[in-house]
Amino acid sequence: MLPKEILQEIRRIQITTSRMVTDVFAGQYQSVFKGKGMEFYEVREYSPGDEIRSIDWNVTARTGHLFVKKFVEERELTVMLLLDMSASSYFGTKGQLKMQLAAKLCSLLAFSAIKNNDKVGFIAFTDRIEKFIPPRKGIRHVLRVIREALYFKPQGTGTDISVALEYLNRVTTRKAVTFVISDFFSPDFKKMLAVANKRHDIVAVTITDPRELEFPDMGLVKLFDPEKKRDFILDTSDKMLRQEYARKNQQRIRERESLFCSLRVDTIDVRTDIPYAQSLLKFFKSRERRRR
Repeated sequence: MLPKEILQEIRRIQITTSRMVTDVFAGQYQSVFKGKGMEFYEVREYSPGDEIRSIDWNVTARTGHLFVKKFVEERELTVMLLLDMSASSYFGTKGQLKMQLAAKLCSLLAFSAIKNNDKVGFIAFTDRIEKFIPPRKGIRHVLRVIREALYFKPQGTGTDISVALEYLNRVTTRKAVTFVISDFFSPDFKKMLAVANKRHDIVAVTITDPRELEFPDMGLVKLFDPEKKRDFILDTSDKMLRQEYARKNQQRIRERESLFCSLRVDTIDVRTDIPYAQSLLKFFKSRERRRR
């Protein structure tokens, strides 16, 4: 039985994201993500102007009249949500944890998908695969995804994105629009990302808290590394230390952006201190422009 506060949080997220999908994101989602291509619909009699290559010669031979194949756009997609549940995701200094923001993103993307009759699947990972929910449709299914994103307690603490991508390729039999939601504090995953991106439409959703970019002067601060499980003291009054911390983080961001760019992986950057709807709308509009 889920605690009352978890049920209330799921309900709040459902109401908020459902309204956002209806008012804003459903049309944006549909215009950006298309089906696999064209699928056969029916045959009809040939009309002047029809392309010769569309003629169905088998039906034509049986009936003695020209018939052509009619195709329609295949609309249905499979959307996979790969959620990083490592210990670093339970960090936040601006009113919400990165994991809470990630759950809201999962909700919005999942409700956008089912609004367009697409299937939604879910993979929670740390340095191992923690949870897999096969792709399905329906509100009850999406509510289960939200519940797991909010309430599931992982066994691992580290992050291994390669493990998640390799598992994705094993459990999916068709191309999927795949959102990898993580802070990307992970060992080298370039090779596996390149492989997965050839098979799927990968979108990297990076979640960042402002304190992961720079520290203010707060004197001596005791911190805990949840992935390495150790305490350490940081003297934030040291200007050189703060500058070096900021420099290394900016370098890490540039390297990550360069990696995604080299592999042609689309990205969405969200922060715990900025409304995430802005970042998602920016992504949808940018991608739609590129696909015109």
